[in-house]
Amino acid sequence: MSGIALATLLVVIAGTVVFVVRHSFPTYDGTIELTGLDGDVEVIRDANGIPQIYADSPSDLFAAQGYVHAQDRFFEMDFRRHVTAGRLSELFGADALETDKFVRTLGWRKVAEKELGLLSPSTRQYLDDYARGVNAYLDTHNGSGLSLEYAVLSLQPGGRNYVPEPWTAADSLAWLKAMAWDLGGNMDEEITRTKLVAAFPARNIESLYPPYPYDRNEPIMSTGAVGSDGKFTTAPIASEARRGMLTKDLLKSLDTVDKVAKGLPQLLGRGDGIGSNSWVVSGDHTTTGKPLLANDPHLGATMPGIWTQVGLHCNNVSRSCPYDVSGFSFSGLPGVVIGHNNAISWGFTNLDPDVTDLYLERVDGNNALYNNKWRAMTTREETFKVAGQDEPVKITVRETRHGPLISDVGEDQRETGETAAKQGKYPNAYGVAIQWTALKPGRTADALFAINRAQNWTQFRAAAKLFQVPSQNLVYADTEGHIGYQAPGLIPIRKTGRGDWPVPGWDPKYHWTGYIPFDALPSEFDPADGVIVTANQAVVPRTYTYYLTNDWDYGFRSQQIVDRIKAAGKLDANAMASIQLDTKNRAAEMLVPYLLQIGIDDDFQRQGQDQLRSWDFTQPPDSAAAAYFNVVWRNLLALTFHDQLPEGTWPDGGSRWFEVIHTLLGQPNSGWWDDLRTPQHESRDDILREALVDARQEITQKMAREPSNWEWGRLHKLTLTNQTLGKSGIGVVDKLFNRGPYELGGGSSIVDATAWDASKGYTVTATPSMRMVVDLSDFDKSRWINLTGVSGHAFSSNYTDQTDLWVRGETLPWAYTKGAVEAAREHTVTFTTPEP
Repeated sequence: MSGIALATLLVVIAGTVVFVVRHSFPTYDGTIELTGLDGDVEVIRDANGIPQIYADSPSDLFAAQGYVHAQDRFFEMDFRRHVTAGRLSELFGADALETDKFVRTLGWRKVAEKELGLLSPSTRQYLDDYARGVNAYLDTHNGSGLSLEYAVLSLQPGGRNYVPEPWTAADSLAWLKAMAWDLGGNMDEEITRTKLVAAFPARNIESLYPPYPYDRNEPIMSTGAVGSDGKFTTAPIASEARRGMLTKDLLKSLDTVDKVAKGLPQLLGRGDGIGSNSWVVSGDHTTTGKPLLANDPHLGATMPGIWTQVGLHCNNVSRSCPYDVSGFSFSGLPGVVIGHNNAISWGFTNLDPDVTDLYLERVDGNNALYNNKWRAMTTREETFKVAGQDEPVKITVRETRHGPLISDVGEDQRETGETAAKQGKYPNAYGVAIQWTALKPGRTADALFAINRAQNWTQFRAAAKLFQVPSQNLVYADTEGHIGYQAPGLIPIRKTGRGDWPVPGWDPKYHWTGYIPFDALPSEFDPADGVIVTANQAVVPRTYTYYLTNDWDYGFRSQQIVDRIKAAGKLDANAMASIQLDTKNRAAEMLVPYLLQIGIDDDFQRQGQDQLRSWDFTQPPDSAAAAYFNVVWRNLLALTFHDQLPEGTWPDGGSRWFEVIHTLLGQPNSGWWDDLRTPQHESRDDILREALVDARQEITQKMAREPSNWEWGRLHKLTLTNQTLGKSGIGVVDKLFNRGPYELGGGSSIVDATAWDASKGYTVTATPSMRMVVDLSDFDKSRWINLTGVSGHAFSSNYTDQTDLWVRGETLPWAYTKGAVEAAREHTVTFTTPEP
């Protein structure tokens, strides 16, 4: 081929790529017709593409929000609804089939459809209005005109024929099931404990799940109980802490269930690093005399980010149009999830109560044993269309009185039966059923809209009462100067046990007897010290009557926040934001004194240890000491536990392992320290020495010989990965959608919570997905930042325009009032009703 011909071909290819990439970029200026409006709707966007929507009616507001979400992120919305409906294999083929089977077995979509009939007429209308806006966008856009991802998908078998279905209200509600799955329950811990029981006595396992350190890390409320009137009170009441029963019925064949569950796409980021920080201080602690509220949810690091910012404003706020709210929303769901309106602000962190239980079910065909009688299970058939396959795949889902048999998803049920038969304990095969509060249809969607329009604490609590799943720590502040805390949600009361282990489904004494009454759930209004901090730590002391969970975060983040607030004096928005960026490692503060007591003769090896001598325990990205310590920490966990624990249960290095090591440091001859792979018996100091030496060798190989060239951020990197095509393994495709890597500070169980999994490496697995600080004295002085940007379109200027700011710890001004929004105006779209 001649040089001229080759050049011409490259120009044509480049032009085609540019066209396809830009083909889906939405229109941010001009006039767009939208059927069914009561009046014109104005959408003002700033330089970051953040939309502020102004309308005369709620229906117009939410219809416009639907259109705007579809403009910016329809592929993400479409992907999410395929996940929640168990239909991913329609897009991605057989590789997604196991995930689909699991989700369809749980029945997320079916529960969402049942919830539609429970919602208030207004909520139901808003969901339909939102869908109308989404579908108006779909009516005029298709294929690569919707998103670049569809252009890539069209290259796979059957991809050219894919046309997205119209959006429905149930599509929005199903996303709430995904929220509940990622943010609720302890199924992973139940499975892990059960695997460990097969190898260790219960007391050994208990040492890996130490009790919450109330003496060092404060719970959210220092006092708390349920009074004789059945209501929560912070007044001291003598009460004996409840103790659950640890059943030792083993289920060794949970590997299939565990593998499939962990294989679900990263929606909010279930697993390592899930958590959040949120706190509120009263005007006594601020420079303005009004409250400040901060929130930064720690979720999976996805591309695009989990949140998208929006403002929803009635032109004339009234009873008929009560919305004037701004904050962070989920694409696919109308309204604002976290943010503020004209009177109140609120934030979420995960309460993470135990709302899932696994039941061992003795089964015989389609019958399950209960109370000495065989009872028929309910069954339903599920059919899956698989891209690239002509014939659909069908499965039969079986449900006991406790819930669906998740062991039917793979070969686990057969393996379980064989294991039980070999043990001679159970004459019949048995499966694993899951009971989960989110499978009970509820009114969480009503709660979200009610929170959006609440004007005071009473209305906020009434809204929270409707918030059934996932259970969250809700923090509150209002312009009148009040602050508060409320724990909502369905949290089961168990007749026997605590839900830490799988229990016999055939025994009636293990059933749920009901849910904790809302009035008995923890709540606090205007505490005397004017501070409420929630960071997934224990909510209440042992005096609380009901059982919430035994799997709290161990409070290292929350206590650091409390200590920072106490030391801060008067706070403003900038001071609150600086606390969100705190990188102090309290595990290092605990461990380093022991590491410095270890004698090391070799000068080269001692250079690493010397980095720790004057370290202040903070972990900015350029810290050499932080880099070395975290390599020591990872090696210490491996040396201590990898020889004795099954690989799937190796330490991830988070807060539980902070507390485990804290305890073991006081037990220098504990059996955990001994390395079973060697003939000698190792003590604590032997393992600490080996960790220091091994870390010096590892960091030299990974980074540099000279400690002055060590930097934590060079090990601790974040790559923002598209949830679908960004994991294709095809370099050119991955580069289209992914961004990074970015070098970060912080770490696991640190306030700046850039989590990493010590069993795998130093790569960032979860992050603060956004940061916000709300100033109740003047909403326009509030600050916010998103992990990525509002746009889901690769190469859009708003795809990652907030990421560099986020990495540097900076935030954007949060324009709220019409004047502030007008001052930041860069683009304007007006929606109008088509002419007759």
